Amino acid sequence: MAGRINDEDVKAVRDAVPIDAVVSEYLQLRNAGGGNLKGLCPFHDEKSPSFQVSPSKGLFHCFGCQEGGDTITFVMKVDHLSFSEAVERLAAQAGITLRYEEGGYNPAHQRGERIRLVEAHKLAAQWYAEQLATSPEADTGRAFLAERGFDQAAAEHFGVGYSPQGWDHLTRYLRGKGFSDKELILSGLSQEGRRGPIDRFRGRLMWPIRDIGGEVVGFGARKLYEADNGPKYLNTPETAIYKKSQVLYGIDLAKKDIAKASRAVVVEGYTDVMACHLAGVTTAIATCGTAFGGEHIKILRRLLMDNGSARVIFTFDGDAAGQKAALRAFEDDQKFAAETYIAIAPDGMDPCDLRLAKGDEAVADLVEPRTPLFEFALRQIVARYDLDTPAGRAAALDEAAPVVARIKNSGAQHEVAVQLAGMLGILDTQFVVRRVAQLARWARDRGGRGPAPSSSRTRGEHAQYAQYEAAPRPASPGPSLTLRNPVYATERELLKLALQRPELVSPAFDAYGVDEFTAAPYAAVRQAILDAGGAEYGTRDPQEYLVQVREAAPDDTVRAMVTELAVEAILRKTVDEAYAGEQLVTVRRRAVERRVRDVQSALTRLGQHADPAEFAAVQNELWVLQQYDQALRERGAEAL
Repeated sequence: MAGRINDEDVKAVRDAVPIDAVVSEYLQLRNAGGGNLKGLCPFHDEKSPSFQVSPSKGLFHCFGCQEGGDTITFVMKVDHLSFSEAVERLAAQAGITLRYEEGGYNPAHQRGERIRLVEAHKLAAQWYAEQLATSPEADTGRAFLAERGFDQAAAEHFGVGYSPQGWDHLTRYLRGKGFSDKELILSGLSQEGRRGPIDRFRGRLMWPIRDIGGEVVGFGARKLYEADNGPKYLNTPETAIYKKSQVLYGIDLAKKDIAKASRAVVVEGYTDVMACHLAGVTTAIATCGTAFGGEHIKILRRLLMDNGSARVIFTFDGDAAGQKAALRAFEDDQKFAAETYIAIAPDGMDPCDLRLAKGDEAVADLVEPRTPLFEFALRQIVARYDLDTPAGRAAALDEAAPVVARIKNSGAQHEVAVQLAGMLGILDTQFVVRRVAQLARWARDRGGRGPAPSSSRTRGEHAQYAQYEAAPRPASPGPSLTLRNPVYATERELLKLALQRPELVSPAFDAYGVDEFTAAPYAAVRQAILDAGGAEYGTRDPQEYLVQVREAAPDDTVRAMVTELAVEAILRKTVDEAYAGEQLVTVRRRAVERRVRDVQSALTRLGQHADPAEFAAVQNELWVLQQYDQALRERGAEAL
């Protein structure tokens, strides 16, 4: 059994790797104000960014799906790792050597399965690249690249390698590095042979496939020899780290430019990606042995941020297969907020062939947006009918109108319907517009969705609160946390200050009782702060304080609430002692008012026949409370 990672080392890893740097490897982040950053959540589909990152606190929280935590939690969730695996990955990035308890440090056995598989792929990629650069046998691979305009520098930039024709060269090499036969089979780098594991890839040109974080998770292998009876391209099989529907070749190199330019170019093959990047189109990516689909769209949407100016350009061969691929891409078109286009070279060449024939400038010119994808799809449909006859035009309309009706933006839908009328040669444009609108209305009715909700409600200072109210909440004890209730709103604000700006509320906050927070979830957060050492501890070590508060939470529901409150923006641009004092006083005065009502009720119950000493004690308590309330009203935070 793996040993437990030393707590000090876990803290060192958490402190050493900035959360915004880690999250930025997976999605585009933008300024959200108050020192926070925002982006599209990687854990659920959304149109507008509700995922927030607080670099100063080392925390993230999504106001849509309620996922949240620190850097380690993010890596665990986004890459499906165990706690130890996530710490080990981050430690490797930061150059931190981890210490293990309960058994000592044994790196060969104490790393999780995913870490081991990634390490095997990293070593394999280095070994394949070395073979391509130095092995005489790899002349065939080098010639293949040279014929397509790629020199050794290009091969090194993309990590291209060569797998020798022997049965088990890589298998023996990785065994020597400490990998077991079971790990090699699980990784997909080896497969079962008659006498044990043999290399899966033999005599092929190798392209390492990296995830968005830059780690090698698989390979694409191109056939080089006629004697090879396998397919032209052979990819890594589905493994614990490689899912072909969830990876995009070149995304590790292209992600920053995709986010910066709000543009992605989707090509069909590895050499097309290489050709585009070398021609200056550094936003090019490709799928890996599968059609472009929903999971690929999720990856791009997080980088593009779905802003109105974002563009996705698909390049496909001009043959029937390329046209079919384009139509498949159009089926998912409405999952993008970005505008989608198709680019096909006049001679039907792919970017690699085009670069060879006409140079880098021709490739750059090819991917400039030309034809909207919806227009291409409609023209493909319309071309199948005889538009010279009324029956042909009617049949084409019957097939094309539902396609236009799927366009969600009503304004765009109307414009495309007008274009469709022109393509079909139907003079009564309004007839086509009405037909499309009717189909769209029927589709909405069948889906039970109705019109899209107005976004105006989420604008302004209370946008985050509106998102919070609309989002599904985890089950919590106590009353519903509707933030229209001023009591809950103030308690929430005070807890946010205690977590984010403890120096403004300490030491007064630490004297507040748990019962001064009327909402059960807020009372639980107050208890967690108390158990973690109080807000005063937060003034000494703010980041470790948040870690301790989250660890003190009794369950995941309270832990999620702590993270949410630690990340959510404070509802005041200028956050100072005066503002903090207002929240402290308001919460305390409401607690005093509740106690006054309780004491008055007790006096009523005691009546005239009560014990004089008991009656006097209760009366005295009421007088003290009323005096305290008056002092709070007149002197504010000074009376706390």
